[in-house]
Amino acid sequence: MLSRTADNLFWLSRYVERADYLARILETTSRLSVLPAAYAGEGNEWKSALATAGCLNAFLAIYEKPTAETVTEFLAFSEQNPSSIRRCLETARFNARAVRTALTQEMWETINGAWLDLQKMDARDMVEGRISRFTDWVKDVALRIDGSGYRTMLRNDAYWFSRLGFYIERADNTARILDVKYHILLPESSAVGGGLDYSQWTAILRSVNALTAYRWVYRESLRPWLIADLLILNEELPRSLASCYKNIVECLDSLAGAYGRQGKAQRQARTIHTSLDNSAIDQVFQTGLHEFLTNFVADNNRVGAAIVEQYL
Repeated sequence: MLSRTADNLFWLSRYVERADYLARILETTSRLSVLPAAYAGEGNEWKSALATAGCLNAFLAIYEKPTAETVTEFLAFSEQNPSSIRRCLETARFNARAVRTALTQEMWETINGAWLDLQKMDARDMVEGRISRFTDWVKDVALRIDGSGYRTMLRNDAYWFSRLGFYIERADNTARILDVKYHILLPESSAVGGGLDYSQWTAILRSVNALTAYRWVYRESLRPWLIADLLILNEELPRSLASCYKNIVECLDSLAGAYGRQGKAQRQARTIHTSLDNSAIDQVFQTGLHEFLTNFVADNNRVGAAIVEQYL
């Protein structure tokens, strides 16, 4: 496979997963913003959405204050934000068009159809009630792209590069949303385990479709260390860091077998997977959750860079 083709497949998947993640951020923030003040916090939900997406500084360079209208426009439709949902789907379609012969018909039709539908949408229409319909649409698009690839692509190098993009981006997103919960969303004056904390953790678990999974695994009320255990170390949860790296290692091993050699990307990914597999949540909290997640994001970025250097 040409490295250019592999690069397009890798970034196509990353941008689709990023669009899905941004939709989940908007959905979660919209839910928190309509809670009573005693449960929603001190009005920092929309700022936290920007921080979670990693674009707070870029937003403040354009807008004066984070509000529902300005943040929704910036994260969903802004041409000035290279990571907005619109720009993500636009870039994903560009990459897909460049490698149409490497995609199945179902994947291309889903991506192209989503782009055409997006042209009919406008940020000015995102009044209260319509944000949730928009975010549901974005999540459905991502699910159909992911599902069509999983169900129709040959298990060859095109498939493995595509899946690598999904899992690298998903691991980064899960780590960021968990980190922001502790350092921005919960005010310093609020007690961990209080009503505000409970409401926010519920919203966070909903944002990654893990609320029901939490109840099945732990069968008790929401506890921060158990939620962190689920999102970081539980391989049974598809969006957990451990699950993402289990799949990253498998995809990289498949590529190594196909090309007859391994490299830095395989070694780094195995190191992270082994570290997660041998960790306990008590050790994570003793080290510091923020420090652990910050280090993980940096290590995940290095794995992504190693994949690019080695293959793309």
